[in-house]
Formats: sequence, C-alpha cells, structure tokens
Amino acid sequence: MNNQQSLKIGVLALQGAFAEHIHMLRRLGVEAVEVRKPAQLADVDGLIIPGGESTTMGLIAERWGLVEPLRAWVHGGRPTWGTCAGMILLAARATGQKQGGQPLLGGLDVTVNRNYFGRQVDSFEAELAAPVLGDLPFHAVFIRAPAITEMGPGVQRLAEIAQGNGEPVVVAVRQGPILATAFHPELTDDPRWHALFVAMVRESERNDR
Repeated sequence: MNNQQSLKIGVLALQGAFAEHIHMLRRLGVEAVEVRKPAQLADVDGLIIPGGESTTMGLIAERWGLVEPLRAWVHGGRPTWGTCAGMILLAARATGQKQGGQPLLGGLDVTVNRNYFGRQVDSFEAELAAPVLGDLPFHAVFIRAPAITEMGPGVQRLAEIAQGNGEPVVVAVRQGPILATAFHPELTDDPRWHALFVAMVRESERNDR
C-alpha cells in the first residue's frame, strides 16, 4: 500500500467519463490510473466508479470478471467514490431499472432511483450548497441523473436539490469510506469533490497504519 505522500487512485475504465476523472486527479497532483482488470485493484489506494450507462457498465464488469472483485473491494472498506452511474452501482437498492437490471455492488445503504430526473433531454445544471466543500456553492452537472430516495442511519447527506414542488432530494452522500454523487464533478473545472475524495483516501491510509 502506498504511503500518504504517494497515493494512487484508480478510475474504473469500462465505459463513461473515466478520462475526465483522471485529468482532475492529476491536476491535484495525485497519481491516477485506469482500472480494467481485477488484479489492478491491489495496486490502488482508492477507486472512482465514473458516470456513464450503469447497465452497460455492469454488463462489461460481469464479462470481465470484475463484479465480485469490485464487491469485495467496496465491502472490504476501501475508499470508493461513485458518480452518477457509479452511485447506482454502489447502492444497496435501486428502483427504476431496466428489465433484468444490472448487478449492484452494494455497500452504500441507500435506495437510488435510477432515472429520477428523467431522460437525457432532461439533463440540467444547478448551484448546490455543499457545506462539506465550504461556503461557495458547487456548479453541478446532472446528466440523466439518479437521486437517493431512502438512506440508512449510517449515511450522511452532503448535498440536496429542491424539486419542482420545493421538496429537497438528496444528491450526494457519504457513508464511511464511500462517497457518492448523482452529478458529474469531473465535467466542471471545480476540483473540490475530487479533493474531498483524496482526503478520504488519505484518512483511510492513516487509519490502516
């Protein structure tokens, strides 16, 4: 395992916006690598599961023998961040899935509605208050985004957005070493969510000593 100064974070590179995550991590001075094979998990200190098409990502993971290694990684308490489709895969429960659904890794005690905000044409951007990032709002990009409709007692809400009826819906959470966002921080120029995850990985490294 790497020391605190030389973290290596993997980005699951099966499908979706993995290159953008890698670019953002490297901007922060962190070594970032693409992960496509189970053996590569042994060489990273944290893992990002990016946005994309969750059903496709799950099917590719099954085909490449990654589902069980990924499940073992998450349930083993390793630092993991899921964005959009990645949040769906980390959820213990999901609604609104296609026929047959996709394999869920679990580990995050939430229920996710897979297409809560509608289809691709319903994608939008919004200013989010996220106290964990400081006072400045975060400009979030939602693309055919999910949302969290139920949370277990150990889950901390980090950000929510008002719906049309004014009721808030949760779009970012943390549960121990697991971070999940319904939106795409990698598609912005704001590195604060990535910096938060890097801090979580460093925290995990300190706790493992």
